Amino acid sequence: MNYWLMKSEPSVFGIDDLAARPKKTEPWDGVRNYQARNMMRDTMRRGDLAFFYHSNCEPPGIVGIMEVVREGYPDPTQFDPESKYHDPKSDLDDPRWYLVDVRLKKRFRAMVTLAELREHAGELGEFALLRKGNRLSVMPVETATWQRILELAGS
Repeated sequence: MNYWLMKSEPSVFGIDDLAARPKKTEPWDGVRNYQARNMMRDTMRRGDLAFFYHSNCEPPGIVGIMEVVREGYPDPTQFDPESKYHDPKSDLDDPRWYLVDVRLKKRFRAMVTLAELREHAGELGEFALLRKGNRLSVMPVETATWQRILELAGS
């Protein structure tokens, strides 16, 4: 099993939105970064777990856990001219953008804030989220880092 962190702005799609979806499941669409796309297309597997991270808010932080329930497949929003994620250069025969489906597993009682993660940076190894300039919306999380964050969340 692999562990991940997936970011979303709560004003666009937050953990409450995921909790309100049928079966608490949703396609993780709209990713438009090649490195993040490659991870979703090539590396994420059914059963992998991901932290749900609220970004671009005050305070930012990890609010829960999701499970990958469907492996990478072409993101249909890239072909929809009405979608804000439309990509006119994407080709049906050679899709540019991929997504996975995720299901909410657990909502944390309290957010593990970015400030708290920074306070424990020495215990979190090479956690990509804490690297300067890292703006990826999808990133891998090492097993030891995953376990330590669960401890911080009281899980």
